Amino acid sequence: MKICIIGASGKLGQYMVQHALDRGYEVVGVCRERSVGKLDAFKGRITIIPGDTNDRAVIQKAVAGCDGVLTVLVPWGNQHYSTGTAQAVLDYAQPGARLIFSCGWHITRDGKDVFPPALKRDEKIARWITRIVPFIDLDDQIEACRRIFASDTRWTVVRGSDLEEGASQGLPVWSRHVGDPILASNMTRRVDYALFMVAALENDALVHEAPAIVGCQTPSARAIQAKG
Repeated sequence: MKICIIGASGKLGQYMVQHALDRGYEVVGVCRERSVGKLDAFKGRITIIPGDTNDRAVIQKAVAGCDGVLTVLVPWGNQHYSTGTAQAVLDYAQPGARLIFSCGWHITRDGKDVFPPALKRDEKIARWITRIVPFIDLDDQIEACRRIFASDTRWTVVRGSDLEEGASQGLPVWSRHVGDPILASNMTRRVDYALFMVAALENDALVHEAPAIVGCQTPSARAIQAKG
């Protein structure tokens, strides 16, 4: 399988590159030119296409011939960065390709999510600040995901909890709605978030799903799993 990882130089992206190589995939990575050096550990094993991830020409070149595309959407973008990235992927990925996007828990598909008070508080503060100094666009990732949800491509939007570093604990568990008891611990190892993204490429049960994930060894996940 040939895949493209858009945002390959970030922490999540680098973990995805490693998981993909471990599975024997051919990998094309996209990152900003100044970040190419962050991928030196993979030199000779992946193809790197430098450029802004919302540059349509860069994305068109990168996804050509790819069976799957893993895209890291910038959480709080500006100048419609996440929207531009998502739209380019939707427009240029080959027909039938699996498209996996990352985003935060603040995204909702059907309005049935119940967000933690801390998340709502942080968003309220950020919106107040950006009214004074508009350095980020809080709705950019929301609009990007709206376009993905409306697409007839074979997409999956993986909604991540808070992240921490550490050794892998295994494939995260997921639920359709933030607020479900299994997600209460609100923590996932970043390496395992990447694992879920890569594993989704070959999991057709996740097509047209927006799974909210949490670490499989967190207290809330273990409690629900213990109940059978």
